[in-house]
Amino acid sequence: MSHDYPDPHHDHYAKTIFGFWLFLLTDFVLFGTLFATYVVLAQTNMPFKISATIINIDYAGIQSFFLLTASFFAGLGGASAHRKNRAQTLIFFGLTFFFASIFTLYEFLDMSRLIHLGYTWQHSGLLSGFYTLIGTHFFHLVLGLIWVIVLLIPVIKEGLTAQSILRLSCLRMFFQFLNIIWVFTFTIVYFLDKGGI
Repeated sequence: MSHDYPDPHHDHYAKTIFGFWLFLLTDFVLFGTLFATYVVLAQTNMPFKISATIINIDYAGIQSFFLLTASFFAGLGGASAHRKNRAQTLIFFGLTFFFASIFTLYEFLDMSRLIHLGYTWQHSGLLSGFYTLIGTHFFHLVLGLIWVIVLLIPVIKEGLTAQSILRLSCLRMFFQFLNIIWVFTFTIVYFLDKGGI
């Protein structure tokens, strides 16, 4: 008579991934609140068509390319880690870091440009909501970049272990989450604004 015993490594992996999903869901609620706040402020403080005069959709489009590319390579990096291909894992997550860094720089320069033009946090309720939303996304990306460095150092030194594969899987999910958030941001803040809705 055979007995099926639980695999402690698989159980730990599944529980950790589930826990990280819950974390991402709470983060999604945070961003959902920021989106709702921005839309309300846009309708009551400054029409969308006015904000379109200060928001550069072409600039945001270039940003989008870099973040989409970073998310794509994060997916490849996570898959390579599960195949225990150390070289590909390092290359793909290195490319993730590279493209995400460019996106983060663009995001910082865009906010700096608006501030230089006089459109500061205190300028209007809409810009207050804008900076809060974009700033929160920016902060998440900076944390993601630091996370890439922290996780790749052990892979370089020790190779791929069960623990490092688990952590890299969470990192992949994090970047894909930020990509989804940016799609909503681009649609609500940049695309709809440009359309004058």
